[in-house]
Amino acid sequence: MLNRRTFTYAFALAAAVSTSAFAQAPTGKVTVVTSFSKDVTDPIKKAFEKANPGLVLEVQNRNTNAGVKFVEETRSNNQSDLFWASAPDAFGVLVSKGLLAAYQPKAKGIPERIGRFRVNDVSGKYFGFALSGYGIMWNDRYAKANKLPDPKEWSDLAKPVFHNHVSIASPGRSGTTHLTIEAILQGEGWEKGWGTIKAMAGNFNQIAERSFGVPDAVNSGQVGVGIVIDFFAYSAQGAGFPVKFVYPSISTLVPANVGIISNAPNRAGAEAFVEFLLSPAGQEVLLEPTIRRLPVNSAVYAKAPAGFPNPFKDQRFNSMQDFDTVKSNERTEVVDTLFDQLISFQLEDIKAITRTLHEVDAAIAKKANPAAAKLAGEARALVAAMPISEPEASVDPAIKAAFRGGKDAKTRQAEFEQKWAAFAKENYAKAKTKAEEALKLTR
Repeated sequence: MLNRRTFTYAFALAAAVSTSAFAQAPTGKVTVVTSFSKDVTDPIKKAFEKANPGLVLEVQNRNTNAGVKFVEETRSNNQSDLFWASAPDAFGVLVSKGLLAAYQPKAKGIPERIGRFRVNDVSGKYFGFALSGYGIMWNDRYAKANKLPDPKEWSDLAKPVFHNHVSIASPGRSGTTHLTIEAILQGEGWEKGWGTIKAMAGNFNQIAERSFGVPDAVNSGQVGVGIVIDFFAYSAQGAGFPVKFVYPSISTLVPANVGIISNAPNRAGAEAFVEFLLSPAGQEVLLEPTIRRLPVNSAVYAKAPAGFPNPFKDQRFNSMQDFDTVKSNERTEVVDTLFDQLISFQLEDIKAITRTLHEVDAAIAKKANPAAAKLAGEARALVAAMPISEPEASVDPAIKAAFRGGKDAKTRQAEFEQKWAAFAKENYAKAKTKAEEALKLTR
């Protein structure tokens, strides 16, 4: 039987243990810099705060490139705890600049690899919480009304039937679009890949400023087809939109990641968010209709809706190409700038040439015309031509210095931009002349 002194001591010890455990629970505001839209962040914020009643998640939404710059510019007075985005090369940039802290998650059930793809950063500074693939989504009602066939490959989007029906976001403003462009360049090679991208561009209806502008346009029927990350299509399907999606044979599967920012003001809260995202409860939130991302925990797929892709079982994911994050990171700014100078800022010229070439093709299909076919081929070669080679884009010291903050970087970058734009204008003018000459020969 306990005497009064023993009972008092036992009570005090229990109270101390209880108080200590309570004190260790993370509290306060957790600030995350992310490119994800509210459709993704709101359900996760709600579930995270419910699982961690002492924490409040503050979401700062910026596109991927702007988010990286923000973290870098505020490093001396950092007020952010986490960086959360789809683009793995953005995390590579943050690691190279010493802006992410190492951590070892305690969550169970997350494999080191899924098929050929590594889930987490080898240095332990960012962690895959979901998987992402890249492909083509389309509005089925729109497609039927406009007699569009179901696309299967990137090259399908260059066919005449898709003229003015395709939308894409600018890779300079969308990390996921940059990954799509990189996947094509890595899968097809520099010259052929850019040829495919420019051929598709001739059929673009618009180039959106943000990645979610593309699925919004497809869902609403503003355009028929969008080049997107997979979860945009799956979440649209979950919301009841009449859309379909396909992974082309040239595609890749990469983790969407989260990382703790160095000197995070609420390190304990940041760790709690990472653990929640990787926990079964956090992984299950990814299956909600407004999110529909591919979890990295295989057990969670037992709760997935019918027909939902499973990278642990679906063989098409094993046939996807490896994605070279280092190569992508080395030339991110160059690739994005080339896209803008050769496509975004000269889209109407490319579309006009493409429209003429489609007419030439249609005429030749009815009646052979070798001279017209030769001119059309020359026009296409002029459009497809690139002002720099792949080695120059990746390792040329002058280009690297201009786009990575070397001496007089802004001036040098502007010079390269003007040079590349002038190259495109000259080639497109020649291509237009040849395309129009070809069309005249068919009449």
